[in-house]
Amino acid sequence: MSSAHVLLLVSHALFSLGVYGILTRRNTIALLLAIELILNAAALNFVLFSRLFSHVQGQAFVLFIIALAACEAVVGL
Repeated sequence: MSSAHVLLLVSHALFSLGVYGILTRRNTIALLLAIELILNAAALNFVLFSRLFSHVQGQAFVLFIIALAACEAVVGL
């Protein structure tokens, strides 16, 4: 199994844990953490495919995801 497949499995696991956290948690902080997991899974996919196809746009979009996650952390605090 190649490293791309392993990273896709890790991303899928992160996304699944995030969705499970959103569906089962009632606490606001736990919901924000679950959304953070989903954002990290999306960022991992963007980086993986941007490196796989040699495009910079995916890595640039990850910077916006990181900024969004930082704003989410400020809301949580």
